[in-house]
Amino acid sequence: MPRSRFDALPARKVASHLGVMLAVSVVLGVVVSGLAIPFAGVVGFTANNVAESMDELPQELETERLPQRTEIQDASGNTIATLYDQNRVNVDLRQTSRIMVKSIVAIEDYRFYQHGALDLKGTLRAFFTNQASNEVAQGGSSITQQLVKQTLINQAGGDKEKIAEATDDSYARKIRELRYAIALEKRHSKDWILEQYLNTVYFGDGAYGIQAAAQHFFSVNAKDLNLKQSALLAGLVRSPEALNPVDEPDAAIERRNVVLNRMAELGVIPQKKADRLSEQGLGLKTQDKPRGCVNSNAQFFCEYVVRYLMEDSSLGRTRAEREDLILNGGLTIKTTIDTRMQSAAQTSVENAVYSTDQAVGAIALVEPRTGEVKALAQSKPMGNGEGQTFLNFTVPEKYGDANGFQPGSTFKAFVLAAAIQQDIPLSRTYPAPNPITVSEGDFTTCDGPYQSSGVWSPGNSTSSSSNPNLYEGTQKSVNTFFVNLELDTGICDPWKLARQMGLDLGKRWQIPSFTLGVADASPLEMAEAYATFAGRGLHCDSRPVTSIADANGTVLKEYQPKCNQVLSGPVADAVNDVLDGVVAPGGFGEALQPGVPAAGKTGTSSDNKSVWFAGYTPNLAGASVVAGANSAGQPISLDGVTIHGYYQSTSGSTTAGPIWGDTFKAVAQYLPGDDFTAPSATDIQGVLTTVPSVAGQSIDSATSTLEAAGFSVTNGGYVDSGYARGTVAYTSPGGGAQLGSGDTVVLYISDGTPPKPPKPNNNGGGNNGNGNGNGNGNGNGNRGGRGGRG
Repeated sequence: MPRSRFDALPARKVASHLGVMLAVSVVLGVVVSGLAIPFAGVVGFTANNVAESMDELPQELETERLPQRTEIQDASGNTIATLYDQNRVNVDLRQTSRIMVKSIVAIEDYRFYQHGALDLKGTLRAFFTNQASNEVAQGGSSITQQLVKQTLINQAGGDKEKIAEATDDSYARKIRELRYAIALEKRHSKDWILEQYLNTVYFGDGAYGIQAAAQHFFSVNAKDLNLKQSALLAGLVRSPEALNPVDEPDAAIERRNVVLNRMAELGVIPQKKADRLSEQGLGLKTQDKPRGCVNSNAQFFCEYVVRYLMEDSSLGRTRAEREDLILNGGLTIKTTIDTRMQSAAQTSVENAVYSTDQAVGAIALVEPRTGEVKALAQSKPMGNGEGQTFLNFTVPEKYGDANGFQPGSTFKAFVLAAAIQQDIPLSRTYPAPNPITVSEGDFTTCDGPYQSSGVWSPGNSTSSSSNPNLYEGTQKSVNTFFVNLELDTGICDPWKLARQMGLDLGKRWQIPSFTLGVADASPLEMAEAYATFAGRGLHCDSRPVTSIADANGTVLKEYQPKCNQVLSGPVADAVNDVLDGVVAPGGFGEALQPGVPAAGKTGTSSDNKSVWFAGYTPNLAGASVVAGANSAGQPISLDGVTIHGYYQSTSGSTTAGPIWGDTFKAVAQYLPGDDFTAPSATDIQGVLTTVPSVAGQSIDSATSTLEAAGFSVTNGGYVDSGYARGTVAYTSPGGGAQLGSGDTVVLYISDGTPPKPPKPNNNGGGNNGNGNGNGNGNGNGNRGGRGGRG
């Protein structure tokens, strides 16, 4: 007579086995009788308290949304970052290969489609097998029970007590699982349960769910898994870390072969096929999904996107809810970034400032008339290492925790725009002494005169004529000129305008030195503001996101441009006309010209802690900065600081400017060839306009041409000229000269008599008298005295 498997066990072991069998019987009795308790207490566990504990449980297990990874995409739909607590992508059961389904069922619960919540046969088989071997050789829990356990662990949300409760080895936990499993079986189909199970379980090496596991270990989708791959993944579920095929390939192969043999034993595959595949290697083709913004090629743009969405209350009532949705909602976040521009910006920054310098370089790019943020780059990468930081210097403080830097003379553009808006002619001149001494009480704020009895004595760091007009004063960035201009405009209008254009400025910045840019700002704020000029006065809030879709591809929200006309088109056109001269030949930023129409303004803070260049084309605006910053990110002076390997005297055009210039030269090929709209001489006083050449035209025709260009016209009388009598001989100023709109051009009319040649002088010398007539070749007279007048 053959011996039973218990014959060799000592009496104490047999007693122990019988005790466990009795406990199992209690549980089975609960289930088989429909939750009636037929057995009395076992080890102090009575039928009454079992029934009471069952009655206290909810009737159903709430299967909440599984955490899924969120993808952040660029404007073209390419992934730039992946966010997750658990790397998971849910898929339907029909999107999982049939052989994968067969593999997991064969090894975990081969009678899954035949039994209910509890597989009585499988539980007893596992019980006897495990007790005989004194180890867990086979699992007794059904797939439904396993799903309950994994669901409770997920719902614990990292709470250690709740996780312990979901995994503790107690009868109470088993009974709770059974109650929930029965509820799941009543409410859902077997296919739904298996689908949820495959999406829930952990496969190791950071991969949750079958789709993430297939992509991670084999670089394929779940629907394309073959038999060998499926057998491996199915085997990992029991102990995903101990069997991790990346770290423990031998153990993983052994477990995979167990699955293959089990499938052969059940008739799912032929034994020969199982044997053949068992001789093969794992065939891994791992594909990591780097987690978080720190692993993105656009680290600080990514971080800005997350912080931007965290401020959106429509994504959740609390910050915790919004964070959970962003990190675990399986979202597809479509952004505005252009990776070509991002790459160009990052390269330009790194070529200008080393990450370990006691300085930081940064640039932000914004599209006019949409507010779309195209790139954010800074010299210090994200991290805790040397030369790294988690401070985002490119964005406002609420999005990046950095205070920003003083923008210096880039703020003069707001005073310029306010002056034009107040109908101050561009041709108006103001004294520019060096230095200037003014009473602070002479300035006006939004609340009236500035309350101060002090005096202010700023000086100039650049040279100019003694009385520059708005063109020269701006293009040469003359401080004392702008002090006088601000006395005319007042502080209120420029301050209001800067706020309307995107600067976060409190009333405390209504101070005389406003025009010199003493309030802190970020590159993104300055790029947004200058994009308003490029957009002909239309200001649009900076916007890094265009849409968010859920895991099923359903668009949850679209982020439309938020724009407002804060300047009239002609005023913005006039500002552009002035700032165009900064990058034109002879301007401070001549070397920065990107090959397309562009305008800009330099800036240096008074204590040389930061230097700036804010500039734009008709289709893209950008602001770059190089600022002194110690290892803690605190501002320091650039004086004596080594930047990119050598000490240099810093300025907006030579230090920050090249970051802007190199970036825009690289991206110019992607921009339309649009030009700025010429300012309207009829709408803007003092616009500098080229005087047309009208020599030889009739008086009426010449007058019409000049008036159409915005000039007043007067008749200077007749002069000797070879032109036909009654036509224009020349003008003063002559054709090609620059005048402000409304300025007067004098017409000199030909009498039809060519000028007489000059008489020789007494000493035999001669004056050939070859004057240019109107100074620009528009007259044909030879009278030297006329030269340069026209």
